[in-house]
Amino acid sequence: MSDTQEATATPDRPRAKTREGIVVSNKMEKTAVVSVARRVRHGKYMKTVVRHKHYMVHDEQNECRPGDRVVIAETRPMSRLKRWRLQRILEKAVQINVAVKDVEGVPS
Repeated sequence: MSDTQEATATPDRPRAKTREGIVVSNKMEKTAVVSVARRVRHGKYMKTVVRHKHYMVHDEQNECRPGDRVVIAETRPMSRLKRWRLQRILEKAVQINVAVKDVEGVPS
């Protein structure tokens, strides 16, 4: 068993919960906000609806950007709102850099 697996799953402690979501914001230092969507059936109308929840995630290297698809894992409380850490980035967001003066029809 590797060191990372030993730290997260031991005989007396269960494996940490993981979620997959989209980074919404990374304007804080070493913290990102991740939106996780889950599908639930409505109790009265029996239609499947999507519920979203935002998690404050510890990002040690400040490597995730808004729009990235990430996997987060539950961890010890790191601050008042942070109880999740960034496990890995599944897919990087496409960055489009367009200067305002390059767009035609826009006065500079």
